[in-house]
Amino acid sequence: MRHAARVLLTALAVAAFGTGAFAQQRPPLPKSAPPPPPAEAAPPSIDPNADLAFGAYQRGYYLTAFKEASRRAEQNDTDAMTLLGELYAQGLGVGRDDAKAAEWYQRAAANGGRDAMFALAMFNFQGRTGPRNSEEAARLMAAAAKLGHAAAAYNLGLLYLEGQQFPQDFARAAELFRAAADAGNQEAQYALGTLYKEGRGVPRDATQAMALMEKAAIAGNLDAMVEFAIARFNGDGTAKDESAAAQLFLRAARLGSPIAQNRLARILMAGRGMPADAAEAVKWHFIARAAGAGDPQLEAFATQQPEAVREAAEAAVTKWQSTAQSMQP
Repeated sequence: MRHAARVLLTALAVAAFGTGAFAQQRPPLPKSAPPPPPAEAAPPSIDPNADLAFGAYQRGYYLTAFKEASRRAEQNDTDAMTLLGELYAQGLGVGRDDAKAAEWYQRAAANGGRDAMFALAMFNFQGRTGPRNSEEAARLMAAAAKLGHAAAAYNLGLLYLEGQQFPQDFARAAELFRAAADAGNQEAQYALGTLYKEGRGVPRDATQAMALMEKAAIAGNLDAMVEFAIARFNGDGTAKDESAAAQLFLRAARLGSPIAQNRLARILMAGRGMPADAAEAVKWHFIARAAGAGDPQLEAFATQQPEAVREAAEAAVTKWQSTAQSMQP
C-alpha cells in the first residue's frame, strides 16, 4: 500500500502540529472540556508534593490551576510557567491571550522547559503572535527534541522528510522518528515503520516495519492498523493470520477508515478470516464507496444480491451513518 507516503509527506498538516505544550508529555484535554464546577477549590491531595496546579488543570478547575501556577511561577517553577502559557493559549480560566501565553512560554523555555519550547515552536509555525517564523520554529523544535520531547522529535523528523526547512534527509528523519518511537509516540512508530517498509533512510526491512506498525496499531494509530492488517492477512513481514487481520480491519472500519471498510467488505464477500456475510459485505462496500473507496468487483457483487439483502445492507448503512453523526463533537 502507498497511502503511508501520503501521510508522511504531509509534513506541516494540522494533525501533525495541532498540539499544545503538553503534547505526548501530558494527557490531552477532552475536545470539549466541561466548565469548572461552581466551587473553585482544588481537590484535596494526600501527597503534599503533588502537582496541585496541573492536577486542577486536568480536572477542569482552571481558576485554581491558574492561581496555583501563578504562585509557583513566582518561585521560578518552569512547569508552572508552561501551564500558565497553556491556560492563556487555550483561554481556560482566563481570557485567551496569545501574547501572554507566548510570554510565559518564553520564560519557561529560557529555563530549559522543553514543553514550552515545543509550544513556542507551534506558535511560530501558526503565526499566533505575529508573522509565521519557520526558522525560529524549527530551532525551538530541535531544542525540545534534544531534551527528549517526543512530539518535537517526530515533527522535526517530518521537516527533514519535507526537505524545505532543512535539506531532505531520510536518515536524519529516521533517527528522530526512532527517538520519538522509543518514547512511545505512535505517529513516530508508524512513520519509522513506513521508512523501513520503503527502505528510505534505513535498510528495507519488512519484519522491522511490521513490528513498529503493530506497536502503533495497538496504540490506536488508524493508518498503522490498516497497514498491519494487510501485512497480517498476506503474511508480509509478520505471521500470516487472516482471522486476526479480519478483526483488525473490523476495528479500523468502525473507526472510519475507508480502506479498512473496503477490505472488510471483500473479506465478508469471500469468507476469508471470518464467515461470509453478503449483507454485511454490501453494507461496508456502500460505506466505503460513500467515502471515496469504490470497488467495481464489490459493486458487481452488490448488484447481484437479492433485494432483501440489499435492503438489509442499506438499513445497516443508515444506522451506521446515524450513529457516526451522533458521535461527532
